[in-house]
Amino acid sequence: MSKIPTHIVDEIMQTALVEEVIGDFVQLKRAGSNLKGLSPFTDERTPSFVVSPAKQIFKCFSTGIGGTVVTFLMEKEHFTYPEALRWLADKYGINIPAPREQTKEELEQISEKESLFVINDFANQYFQNNIRKNPEGKAIGLSYFLERGFTQDTIDQFQLGYCLDVSDDFTKAALKKGYKLQYLTKVGLTKQKEDYTFDFYRGRVLFPIHSISGRVLGFGGRTLKKDKKVAKYYNSPESPIYNKSEILYGLYFSKGAIIKYDECLLCEGYTDVISMFQSGVENVVASSGTSLTREQIRLVKRYTKNLTILYDGDAAGIKASFRGIDLILEEGLNVQVVLFPEGEDPDSFAKNHTLSEIKEMISVKKQDFISFKAGVLIDGSENDPIQRSKLIREVVQSVALIPDQITRSVYVQEIAKKFEIDEKTISNELIKLLRARLTKEQQGTRGFQSSEVQTLQKQAIQVGEAKNKQTPTFEYELDLIRLMLLFGTHQISIPSETDEKAATSVIELIYDELVEDDLKFENPLCKMIFEEFESNLKNQILLSTSYFKNLENQKVVSFVSHLQSNDIELSYNWVDKYNIVTKSEGDDLYKSVMNSIYNFKYHKVDEVILNIKSRIKSGATDEDMLELLAEQMSWEKIKKSFSDKLGRIIIK
Repeated sequence: MSKIPTHIVDEIMQTALVEEVIGDFVQLKRAGSNLKGLSPFTDERTPSFVVSPAKQIFKCFSTGIGGTVVTFLMEKEHFTYPEALRWLADKYGINIPAPREQTKEELEQISEKESLFVINDFANQYFQNNIRKNPEGKAIGLSYFLERGFTQDTIDQFQLGYCLDVSDDFTKAALKKGYKLQYLTKVGLTKQKEDYTFDFYRGRVLFPIHSISGRVLGFGGRTLKKDKKVAKYYNSPESPIYNKSEILYGLYFSKGAIIKYDECLLCEGYTDVISMFQSGVENVVASSGTSLTREQIRLVKRYTKNLTILYDGDAAGIKASFRGIDLILEEGLNVQVVLFPEGEDPDSFAKNHTLSEIKEMISVKKQDFISFKAGVLIDGSENDPIQRSKLIREVVQSVALIPDQITRSVYVQEIAKKFEIDEKTISNELIKLLRARLTKEQQGTRGFQSSEVQTLQKQAIQVGEAKNKQTPTFEYELDLIRLMLLFGTHQISIPSETDEKAATSVIELIYDELVEDDLKFENPLCKMIFEEFESNLKNQILLSTSYFKNLENQKVVSFVSHLQSNDIELSYNWVDKYNIVTKSEGDDLYKSVMNSIYNFKYHKVDEVILNIKSRIKSGATDEDMLELLAEQMSWEKIKKSFSDKLGRIIIK
């Protein structure tokens, strides 16, 4: 991939808003001057993911991941650095010079995962071209979509396609283009049997499955043949880039509407989503025919806490869906259910009704899970006391899964009212179930660390490479780098015995103090950043934090963002929440900087003294001993001078 010009990288970074981009992936809510949401990198119930619009960075306090908008896309979507920039450029309409076509040798050098994405993208374009330009594709594939009522705009938007009913038409085209057969088979586009290959989706219309950012992860292929022995749908197999239990079809197109309406509509199949979307109901996704998974529910939770399930009027296995509803409740979402009229599904209903009729039907038909579950299970057993008690117990078991106490209390009242039973009886049964679950959880976690402890451990190593290569003075090197990044360009007055006050920048002050004593950083990352400051200072350039956040090296970006984000939680929790105002180190910047410099020098001298003591113990000659003791005393005096400046008392 060709290099993106520096001036365009700068334009992208200046234009892209971290809160706007991340808001497409995570539901963010205002928290003081920052924004908060559930982490997209781990499972959590309490939001620990913080976005700072002022600093244009994010920080996940659960995992320690932090950085700029580019870092987020690289972590979330597994983009390379250039891919993340190109995605942002496309989003904000910034033109990037077209990259040259990659050679076969360059294609071979791409990582496996990226190769799979590239192949899927090629396949997607190929299948779309079939219904645009190929006679068979137009006559069969395009005709099918048009007969289903899809407009050309809808076909284009959802990137629908067709695989020719020829043994290996697509495979030959892909191989000719330079793509490896092993990767074609891994993503399920090609099947290989002994000495021949064939297209997995031949003769099928295709529905590409997108990631949240729009990358093609896999395909769903529908046969157009009437043969009952042939499976109606073929879906991409599990691969390094596709895990069907973690994907919701249509989320790439619907996430904005889900956030806007604070509700997600869940249906079963591809055509349900497309028809509803075309009709104007855009906050809709599909589980693609699979049972709802915990990962899919958590995916919805990032955008809304309100999930409405749309069931076909003649759907078989509705009872089996109860497990999915229980999972939704357990994750703390508000779940409602809509049963379509007999013989209807979201696809057919959307085709035959106006937008207002669809919305009205969903609004009128909505049921809470209690009414829905009771309606399905009761099934003529209203007068059977044993069946009735069994039904009530099942409903209470579902309520017990809800994490929020107030929500549970509301449902207890609803159950008591619906089944005309004493509320206290329901409460007692609920308490019994909750106690049993708590006992089970305690037995299961005995001997293991709490999540809080694990979180603290993650935070202890969150600066990444820098911590892994910790040196004796790392803490003090880190503090100096932090001051250079956060306050580097700030001008400060240097106290003088005369009335004239000299002024300098924080960067220059730290640099001059360290160069004067010929002191070096030992930690690789701190050293790298300091040398960058140094080389630019020689050209009379004072680097700002934004310079480092625009670098391609994401270890540096993450490191810098981590230092910037340390005050995010403090500012919100202490100032806004508790009305406690803390004194900032910026209030007396000269003192803060000099304290850090003296700390660094003090521990550098301490290292020297420890080294001398080690040489003395190792059996030096009398002559050397005297020389070493004299050297030690000299360094001890220097150490004491720094100690005095720091206000310390040295205990011998």
